Amino acid sequence: MQLSKIPIKQTNRDKNLTGDCPMKRLVIMSPESPVFFQSPLVFSPTSSVKTPPSSSSPRSTPPKLSMVACPPRKPKETSPDSDKTVLKRKRPPMLDLTTTPTVTSWCSTIRETPEKGEEVVEAEEDGYYSVYCKRGRRGPMEDRYFAAVDRNDGAHDDDKNAFFGVFDGHGGSKAAEFAAMNLRKNIEARLGEKGCSMERAIRDGYIKTDEDFLKEGSRGGACCVTALISKGKLAVSNAGDCRAVISCGGKAEALTSDHNPSQASELKRIEALGGYVDCCNGVWRIQGTLAVSRGIGDRCLKEWVIAEPETRTLQIKPEFEFLILASDGLWDKVTNQEAVDVVRPYCVGVENPKTLSACKKLAELSSKRGSLDDISLIIIQLQHFVQ
Repeated sequence: MQLSKIPIKQTNRDKNLTGDCPMKRLVIMSPESPVFFQSPLVFSPTSSVKTPPSSSSPRSTPPKLSMVACPPRKPKETSPDSDKTVLKRKRPPMLDLTTTPTVTSWCSTIRETPEKGEEVVEAEEDGYYSVYCKRGRRGPMEDRYFAAVDRNDGAHDDDKNAFFGVFDGHGGSKAAEFAAMNLRKNIEARLGEKGCSMERAIRDGYIKTDEDFLKEGSRGGACCVTALISKGKLAVSNAGDCRAVISCGGKAEALTSDHNPSQASELKRIEALGGYVDCCNGVWRIQGTLAVSRGIGDRCLKEWVIAEPETRTLQIKPEFEFLILASDGLWDKVTNQEAVDVVRPYCVGVENPKTLSACKKLAELSSKRGSLDDISLIIIQLQHFVQ
């Protein structure tokens, strides 16, 4: 760096102050100056601070530090009578294995597997239906179900009424449990009114269940798929990504459509209400949060997540073999036709149908393919309800 040599004119005042003595102009470097080099100091553990020789350059490396040995470690304390080391930590308290944890049942039709507790729940009734629920590997079981068959004393099969439902909870199991315990009675209350159709009763029952749950102030939500059988008619409804698949002569047919934010009609409805859909880690979510667009609960997203179901009504025919209601824990890994192909050998053309074994086989297939979610499914033998 070169310093400019610009002559500085000396004023009369400077001349009076200096007198006849000439003043030398000196350049003083401040520590903030880019050309300022502080003299390095060399530290040694055995000597005091020293200044390096004047012949050394400012950037010369300092001499190596002398090695200082670390003090030896403190020896372990031993008892005077033996050479064993004395343990200072206390043992943890003993576990109390005498009391058995209580498990709350989901509904009156549940038969719980005793050796696995809440890990697996299964139930069946006289060949009409079988239920199998298996907890996933993500956390506590959040799925619930409901299954009931009302067999009247009439001589005709159309006197049999039934209601089945699979409820897949998210953000906890409260919404799924509430729907399992209240949805049927809300639908039947509307069916008892004069002039109310089956589709209207189901819609109003879903909406009332959602409103009653929100009044409780609980968090979380639940996807639902239900099947109502009355007088030889089958009404299948869903809100969310739970699905119903029917086997008609060995051919699988989905009776419901999954309500996902990526669906064109659902995306249009959400954006019309001022919401948005974002893709997070390959999954489309409402407001970047929830991956389903319909269901019970979901208080924080209620403006866009509606409880209104889609319903399809059919007259039960002899070629209708069985109906599968299941959560997305099954359908994410197993296709509709694969599910029918697995169940059919257990249910069709056999003297004693083994629908519960078919349920277990489907859940096992989904788990082997990597499903981490809860898996809940109901297989319903439709031949018992043909008019």
